[in-house]
Formats: sequence, structure tokens, C-alpha cells
Amino acid sequence: MSLKTVLIMVLSLAFLYALFTVGAPFLLAIVIAIFLEPAISLLMAKGRMNRLAASTIICSLFTLVMLGLSYWLGVKVISETIDFMKNAPAYFNEANAYVQQTMERTQLFYNSMPPELAEQAQTWLETMLKTLTDTLNSIVRSISGYFFNIAVKIPNLFIFFTVFFVSIYLFSMNLTRLKASFLSLFHEQSVEKVEKVLVNLRKAIFGFIFSQAIMSALTYVLVFCGFALLGVSFPLALSLLVVAVDILPVLGVGSVLIPWAIYSYIVGDSYLGTGLVIMFLVILVVRRVVEPKVLGNAVGISALSALVSLYVGYKIVGVVGLFLGPIVVIVYEAMRKVGLLSIKIKLED
Repeated sequence: MSLKTVLIMVLSLAFLYALFTVGAPFLLAIVIAIFLEPAISLLMAKGRMNRLAASTIICSLFTLVMLGLSYWLGVKVISETIDFMKNAPAYFNEANAYVQQTMERTQLFYNSMPPELAEQAQTWLETMLKTLTDTLNSIVRSISGYFFNIAVKIPNLFIFFTVFFVSIYLFSMNLTRLKASFLSLFHEQSVEKVEKVLVNLRKAIFGFIFSQAIMSALTYVLVFCGFALLGVSFPLALSLLVVAVDILPVLGVGSVLIPWAIYSYIVGDSYLGTGLVIMFLVILVVRRVVEPKVLGNAVGISALSALVSLYVGYKIVGVVGLFLGPIVVIVYEAMRKVGLLSIKIKLED
């Protein structure tokens, strides 16, 4: 591999990183603009209107749908979260009362034990209760800090989404011109290969997004149905929370359901604890069966490559790497298929 090729790859990775961080609203906007392009072309052909009018109509419909869904979900989640926070002290009081009752019963048990053994058991129990209390306090502080950070970032989110929605209109109106300007950067002999790369890249990226949406929707349905069957309060908000945590490869649904199940067993709710464990196992099995096929068919890369790229990307650059890692693999595969990039190792005798 020549030094020029290595330099181009390094600069490309740096550009992708900047695009996924500082340029995130523009990246999302151009992805949505490409996604809306078939509808815009169809409206131009059927409605006999110019690109400006067709783009304005389709982008306006998309914006209205997104704002409507965001408002509905936001109202539901916020209302359920407020109700949950109002009832949180009652939940903790109930848990505390159960612990006190357990302490009283165990105290009677200690009295019938040898003094040395009773002292060791009491010390172990106090340590366990202190650990549990510290963990619960840490969870409450984390939740409070999370909502505080969201409140602090509201102005930045407003600017982000304003730029995002305006960029959708601008990209949609000028998409054909932007594509022509991009292709003009390449030599005539390379234009055909670059167009093939763009086609493969478009299929793979939208396949990746579609596959992740399918897996998140599947997880949400399974979690919501499980919560509904178990009679859990606020199933909508809690299901969305579980799905949000599940996006991170290091955590997953088990990081929410398993601690919750342990807590349920501790406070004496064995029905809920067993149900949460069963629900976790069902979700785990279903995802392991469905995910490789969905990723392989939609993205065109193996499930192992997708998993490795997700994990490595996350460990190197954080949450951005969850998207940057698979994109790098997809770009490499697209360039390799058309012959723009070929890595062959030759060993000298």
C-alpha cells in the first residue's frame, strides 16, 4: 500500500470523525435528503412540478410527521417520568419497610445462633444492606443528573435540530447539483467506479440504519409486552429507557433487567423478579437468532464484522464510534468491491 493511499485513508477517517461529531446535523440531514429523494423524484414526475416545489412539499411533510411524533412521545414519556418520580419515595419507603421487617425476623434468628456466628452473619448482612443502599442512592443521583444534563443541553438541542431541519430543505433542493460537483472532483475513468461505490454505500448505510431500527423496534415490543404482562407501571417510558440503554453494546437490556430482578427478589416480589429474568432470556435468545440474519441481509457485512466494528468504534471514540465503526467497514467493503482499494500482503522469501 503506497504512502499516498495511507494518507488518503487517514484523512478520510479524520473527516468521518469530524462529520459524526461537529457535522452531525449536516450528516443526518443529507442522509434524510437521500432517503426522501425517491419521493421527490416521483412527485416531480407525477405532479409535473420543479424540484424546488417538490422538495418543499416532501420535506415539509417529513418535518410535520417528525415534530408530531416527537411531541406525542415527549408528552407521554415526560408525563410517565413525572408520575414515576412522584411515586419514587413510596417505592423506597416500601423497600425500606420490607428491609426493616426482614431485619426484625433475622434478629430473632440471630438470638438462637452461637454468639460468634451470629456476629459474623449480622456483619455480613449490614455490609450487604449498606452496599444495596449506596447502589440505590447512586442510581437516583445518576437519574437526577441525567435529567439535569438534558435540561442544560436544551438550548444546544434546539440549535442542533433547527440546523438539521433547515439543512434537509437545502440538501434536498440541491442534491443533484451536489452529486455532480462531487463527481467532478474525480478523473473521468474513475467516475463510474465512484458511482458504484456511492450506490453500494447508500444501500449499506440505509440497510444498517434499517437493521438497527428493526432490532430496536423488536426489543421495544418484547420489553413493552413483558412489562404489560407483569403489570409494571409506566411501561412506555421504561421500555424506551431499556431500548436506549440497549443501543450501547457494552450494556444491553441485561444491565437494566437483571439489577431490577435482583432488587425485586430482595424486597420479596419474586413474581416480578422471575418475570424479569425470563423476559431477559427471551429477548437474549430472540436477538441472537434474528440479529445476524438482519445485519447480514441489510448491510452486506457479516454479523461478526458488525459486532467488532461496533465495539471497537465505541471503545476508541465513544458513542460516536457506534455509528462510525460500521460506516468505516461499509466504506471499505464498497471500495474493495469496485477495485478502488485492494490490500494484499506479500511475504518475501
